[in-house]
Amino acid sequence: MHIVVCVKQVPDTKIIKINPKTNTLDRRSAPAILNPYDAHAVQEAAKLKGMLGGEISVLSMGPPQAVEIIKKSVEIGADKGYLISDRAFAGADTLATSYALSKALEKISSEKPIDLIICGKHAIDGDTGQVGPGIARRLDIPPVTNVIEVVEVNQAEKTILLKRKLSNGYELIQANMPCLLTVEKEINEIEYSPLPNMIKAARYSPVVWSVSNLDHVDKLQLGLKGSPTIVGKMFSPPKPEGGKKLEGTPEKQVEQIIEILMERKELFDTKINV
Repeated sequence: MHIVVCVKQVPDTKIIKINPKTNTLDRRSAPAILNPYDAHAVQEAAKLKGMLGGEISVLSMGPPQAVEIIKKSVEIGADKGYLISDRAFAGADTLATSYALSKALEKISSEKPIDLIICGKHAIDGDTGQVGPGIARRLDIPPVTNVIEVVEVNQAEKTILLKRKLSNGYELIQANMPCLLTVEKEINEIEYSPLPNMIKAARYSPVVWSVSNLDHVDKLQLGLKGSPTIVGKMFSPPKPEGGKKLEGTPEKQVEQIIEILMERKELFDTKINV
């Protein structure tokens, strides 16, 4: 069983600020961390490895300092890490990112066939949830999103039974492997890393590939050239105003309430258009 987990280095959004002049994220204002959803993806891979055996690889695209999140993934339970890092990847949107990662996954699979790819539900710096399904589409494998439980893995028949969350309930899906999952945080709890994993992570150096190390890459689909998405503006939403305070005698307050209701009487229109 070979599981590959795609991970991303993101700024800690609890701390990050928006540059008021450029209306973009000021990534220097917050430390870089392993995307929390991806941490749960690595934890789930470690859980499956404990049940079924096999090997866990992690893959990331980013600047050289992204090796730190690969080390963190090794600390959680990954066996091997790959980082694709090249200026040609800079400025990639979800379309270009999924293309670059799919090419790296093809190279990894050529060395050792992949049975399962796990991604976090989304990255906290973008919240699109598009990269995982985009990878699956490019690799022509089934995607299953919003997974909250791996119910069963049948290695003999190469199938996996999954429970996924819907807006109005839950759904059980059986998929053929290889397939790609995107997982919710509730799929597991991040466990404390054992000391051997921590020592291994501290000493570990991942495999680093540039564009030239990948096979059959169309450079027009990478980075800014391969990114049709344009962010026109980014801004913090205005803080909600507090409610109106009613003052005076009870009678005066009743009058104020009636005035407010009359100003907003359209909210209470019960007419039904047929």
